[in-house]
Amino acid sequence: MGEMVIREMELADVDQVMEVEVATFAAPWPTDIFYQEILDNEHAFYFVMELDKKIIGYIGTWIVIDDMQITNIAVTPAYRGMKLGEMLFRYTIQFAIKLGVARLSLEVRKSNIVAQKMYRKFGLVPGGIRKNYYAVDQEDAIVMWVNL
Repeated sequence: MGEMVIREMELADVDQVMEVEVATFAAPWPTDIFYQEILDNEHAFYFVMELDKKIIGYIGTWIVIDDMQITNIAVTPAYRGMKLGEMLFRYTIQFAIKLGVARLSLEVRKSNIVAQKMYRKFGLVPGGIRKNYYAVDQEDAIVMWVNL
């Protein structure tokens, strides 16, 4: 594998991030949401994972006071199963700890067992269910969280 870099997302990254988004999610976010997050949301922190200067993954977060919410995390399908999502998640947790974040939470599809197993590796535990959370198919989300 070539040179791997994780860094803060910039406006110039949005087109490549959208490629990852569209390849990953049945209901991808529209492009303008990413621009709004970067430009207008003081609580948003987004990071990209680059392999040889090509974005192959990203993670989005909101930090409010000492709580971090993961808004989304994705790795291009061709690079899944290589522990890159774990690397990106670990980087984000380390970033959060440096900022004094006390709790991290996220929603994950009830059917996404692979992601749930990864989150459990980082100590996240189920804390509840959001019924019919996903608009496309009304699948439930499991809320997972951990104290950092």
